[in-house]
Amino acid sequence: MKYFIVTYGCQMNVHESEKIAAILEDLGYIEGKTREEADIIVFNTCAIREGAEDRLLGNVGNLKKLKKRNKNLIIAVCGCMTQKAQTAKKLMDTFPFIDIVLGTFNLPQLGEFIKKVRNGRQLEILQEGDIDEFLPYKRTSGDNAWVNIMQGCNNFCTYCIVPYVKGREKSRKEENILNEIKSIIAEKKYKKITLLGQNVNSYGKDLEPPVTFSKLLKDICELDGDFVLSFMTSHPKDLTDDVIDIIAQEDKIEKYIHLPAQSGNDRILQLMNRKYTREKYLSIIEKIREKIPNCRITSDFIVGFPSETENEFQDTYSLVEKVRFDSIFAFMYSPREGTAASKMDGQISEDVKHERVNKLLLLEKRIQEEDNKR
Repeated sequence: MKYFIVTYGCQMNVHESEKIAAILEDLGYIEGKTREEADIIVFNTCAIREGAEDRLLGNVGNLKKLKKRNKNLIIAVCGCMTQKAQTAKKLMDTFPFIDIVLGTFNLPQLGEFIKKVRNGRQLEILQEGDIDEFLPYKRTSGDNAWVNIMQGCNNFCTYCIVPYVKGREKSRKEENILNEIKSIIAEKKYKKITLLGQNVNSYGKDLEPPVTFSKLLKDICELDGDFVLSFMTSHPKDLTDDVIDIIAQEDKIEKYIHLPAQSGNDRILQLMNRKYTREKYLSIIEKIREKIPNCRITSDFIVGFPSETENEFQDTYSLVEKVRFDSIFAFMYSPREGTAASKMDGQISEDVKHERVNKLLLLEKRIQEEDNKR
């Protein structure tokens, strides 16, 4: 019996697909190379942008013929997109050949639902769940081992669906994280360990007693072993001086910080509910460059946020020009149902969004060419 997993979205989803693979292999499945040879196909979905949802719908729709040829094929859909109950029901109604639809917090139950599927189609969406401390993984990312340290988000940026599909911030116990990393080191297969969370800088605030992210980094670096430590993603409002200091001091920590700015204009940042200003963001960049001169810095930007004027976009353009990031990820604003920004006045046309995102990416290309020549 073979399985095939299709993953959309961020590194956390890639890591969750490693959990899915472990669950399936525990049931006796082995990994297949194609959808055509699979006995179960699992889609691990993303809800951040509309494009990811559209691609999923197209890919699922294409399986209708496959299901006709193989009546025993199991098709399961899980992840962020299916955490929205309305979307999950729509999937079941639109594609009657889907067997299982599970929400974000139901992932540990996937094996149980596969066993039940012969009794009929399965749909379940838990509204909240505890963080999985001990779910096994089949690591598939080469010499990099992902380690989830927390899940969820408390920030409620007005454009973002994550708090609604991932829930509030929940941190894993430090002891369990350290034990997992010790086992990774003992395997001697992984050169890099990457800590994951929607906002890693908030790690440990919900624990009793609280643990800071800088303490976790320091304690990991004190473990014996030859590895490079990295993490993603940071929120500018929570990237504290002690975290910058520990990155500067510890040889095991990669000199790299991904620090999403999203905009260079204060009014837009306020509308986004980002809780920092352009000046504050630039002061953090200055601290990083002062304490870690060789640090690679990358960022995310959203263009065409509701009511963004051309002059406000130019503030984003000038921020990229001033900081000269090592690379950026630039996205056109995509309205997500249920978020505050989707109801805002002044939605920007697709043509204007395309024009602005292309300008930003051309600027990035010019900066990289200049830096490469230097």
